[in-house]
Amino acid sequence: MYSYEERLRAVKMYLKYGRRMKATIRELGYPTKNALKAWCREFEETGDIQAEYVRKKPRYSDAQKDAAIEHYIHHGRSIAFTRQVLGYPSRGKLTEWVEERYPGTRKCGVRNMTKPAASLAAKREAVYELCTREGSAQDVAAKLDVCRVTLYNWKRQLLGREAPASMKRDKQTSSEADRDDLARQVEALRRDLRDLQLEHDLLKKANELLKKDLGVDLQLLSNREKTTLVDALREEYALPALLDRLKLPRSSYFYHRSPERMADKYAEVRQAVAEIFENAHRSYGYRRIQAALNRQRVFVSEKVVRRLMKQGGLLAARPKRRRYRSYVGEISAAPENVINRDFQASAPNEKWLTDISEFQIPAGKVYLSPMIDCFDGMVVSWTIGTSPDAELVNTMLDAAIETVNECDRKPIVHSDRGGHYRWPGWISRVADAKLTRSMSRKACSPDNAACEGFFGRLKTEMFYPRDWRSTTISQFIQALDNYIRWYNEKRIKSSLGYLSPIEYRESLGLTT
Repeated sequence: MYSYEERLRAVKMYLKYGRRMKATIRELGYPTKNALKAWCREFEETGDIQAEYVRKKPRYSDAQKDAAIEHYIHHGRSIAFTRQVLGYPSRGKLTEWVEERYPGTRKCGVRNMTKPAASLAAKREAVYELCTREGSAQDVAAKLDVCRVTLYNWKRQLLGREAPASMKRDKQTSSEADRDDLARQVEALRRDLRDLQLEHDLLKKANELLKKDLGVDLQLLSNREKTTLVDALREEYALPALLDRLKLPRSSYFYHRSPERMADKYAEVRQAVAEIFENAHRSYGYRRIQAALNRQRVFVSEKVVRRLMKQGGLLAARPKRRRYRSYVGEISAAPENVINRDFQASAPNEKWLTDISEFQIPAGKVYLSPMIDCFDGMVVSWTIGTSPDAELVNTMLDAAIETVNECDRKPIVHSDRGGHYRWPGWISRVADAKLTRSMSRKACSPDNAACEGFFGRLKTEMFYPRDWRSTTISQFIQALDNYIRWYNEKRIKSSLGYLSPIEYRESLGLTT
């Protein structure tokens, strides 16, 4: 709390320093930023600062305060219930009011809050006594030293919201039918409690034996894991109840238990397999392991050998699978990189780019060899096949050459250093058509970035989003051919003024 002189001094210094708040606070050592802003705003509006602070009006009236305290005292001394009914005040404020009016009254509530949580068995007994009571629920709560609201919360947790409110009898109108109905209700309650106890024990055992979370869905466990839980609780619960709760067929349960009861009939074979594998420098697969067993007069099937090796973690060393690469070495002299990453062309058939892309589907592999024109990105020609051989690229080149008139300027054909573009067949075709060869540097895909970008767009738009598991090779080839035709004729490009390559050439009066 600052005096009038201290607040006035702070405001004057703040204005003197040109409203530099940090400098003012650093000079004086007080106040906070928000307080200084409020003082300055008050000084500017009224020309002065109030000599004394104005005490705020209480938020709650005395009548509201009395009503909250009386409700708390006469309704189980539950802060949460009082706030739920009245809508006010906060937990701390109500505690303060009660302590002020009735000193020491809240000690009971504090003791209830700090005492350990009730066990599941204690909750069951309390709910059972609540449902079969003769008197009021408040009497049961007082007997158990808990809040009446807490009793009903336990009842909802164990029995659900649809459970009957009470199972007590009316002495004046009791009859044999009422007693039978009460007995049925009590039996239903006990059955529900047994089911809850069974589920609790199953979740506990799943956490201890299977290392599962306490909230795991028991139906998602495997049959072998369910069998483990049933065996762990067989002494406490009947087998039909356990199988029914876990939805485990009886035949599946005994099927998974039979290997545990039987001796391992392949114990000797398992040992022999491990010795052969180790003596062979861990290099034998299941076929040679079986052959070695036959030499020892031990005859088992390949399937058994494979299973025993898998169970024992015996994996033979295998060569790593190498990805396909078209580069086969320096089989002929490589031309210079004439394009030099300049993929801009002022006219059609000035710069061509080519490469091969692989598409792997469940039915097999498919390869695409296109010829891309740098002028507008149009695919001049393309071939699709199941093998990346010389015929694939040579056929594509022949089709591209047919689109060039003899009087026109001959384009530059740029490719990577794959073997397809360095064989005599490709070189002779390029020479006969008077084309200029250009090649990227070794292992430098950015030198052919425009062609790689076409492959990326094709796979992003057509290949990756679709499921090809039920597609044959011929169907995939047809789908790929349809996409390229759509790419040339209808797919609009922002760089072409939102026209397709063919529409762009037609707008310029160029023939394709």
